[in-house]
Amino acid sequence: MSAPSLTPSKAEPSRPPTARGASRAASGGSFAKSLRRNLTAHGFLIGAVVCFAVFSWYPMVREFFLAFQKTEGGEVTWVGLDNLTTVFNDPAFWQAWRNTLLFTVLALVFGFAVPFVVAIVINEFRHGKGYLRLLVYLPVMLPPVASVLLFKYLYDPGYGLLNELLGFLHLPEQQWLQDADLSMFSVVLASTWMNMGGAALIYLAALQGIPGELYEAAELDGAGLFRKIWHVTVPQTRLVLSLMLLMQIISTMQVFVEPFLLTGGAGPEGSTTTVVYLIYQYAFNFNNYGAAAALGLLLLVLLAGFSAVYVKLSRAEDE
Repeated sequence: MSAPSLTPSKAEPSRPPTARGASRAASGGSFAKSLRRNLTAHGFLIGAVVCFAVFSWYPMVREFFLAFQKTEGGEVTWVGLDNLTTVFNDPAFWQAWRNTLLFTVLALVFGFAVPFVVAIVINEFRHGKGYLRLLVYLPVMLPPVASVLLFKYLYDPGYGLLNELLGFLHLPEQQWLQDADLSMFSVVLASTWMNMGGAALIYLAALQGIPGELYEAAELDGAGLFRKIWHVTVPQTRLVLSLMLLMQIISTMQVFVEPFLLTGGAGPEGSTTTVVYLIYQYAFNFNNYGAAAALGLLLLVLLAGFSAVYVKLSRAEDE
């Protein structure tokens, strides 16, 4: 039997990791990081999708089915096109559409052009732009009820500021909200003042992105102020103007807050009754949710069709 060796055995040298193993470890680490990053991003996206599904998409789908149903005594029955027939036979239906279209046209004349002019004026100032931006956007930050109370004071036939100004100028006083011919115009003025701040800031941001060399070249060609606006400012902000025009039409067709708070909704002789106010009447005053959903579906189809046609024409014009 041989004696064990007293000399220590030499340890085998450790082998360095191969290039394939190092690449696998690196790819595993990057995959884990990418997975964690994507899980976080998808978590936020899923939350947003759930909110849209619950508060936007589900009401739209529910409204579509409700437009063809009728609820009586807790029982839901399908009535087909009866709700649409009820809406079409209502005398207030066509008046509401006429008033809504009138409001849209007047709001485009004032609410679309005035913010653009205000943005051009502010952009010409070299100092104090921040203060002017705050001043223009201040009405948007006010609660709508506070703004409406302000305009109710201005329009008051007894002690209103506008009638005081007319009396100072020796002009006849007006019944701003009580006259069927002036009520819609008065609502448009209030709406323009309340909502023009956001549009003015968007236009101002677009104007500040126009290169100054274009205006210098126009001045060298002898262009005046209006020619520079028409040939330089408008073409350079054409995309923003098109988008704001579409958003303006969609928002004005859904007007509700201003006429509801200023004139009680209907106004004198129904002069400020809008489509959305008529939907409110069907749902909460007449308890006819089917007719309200049917009218809302008509408004949705009209706005969707108009948006599709507008976008298609804009793309065709750009090409």
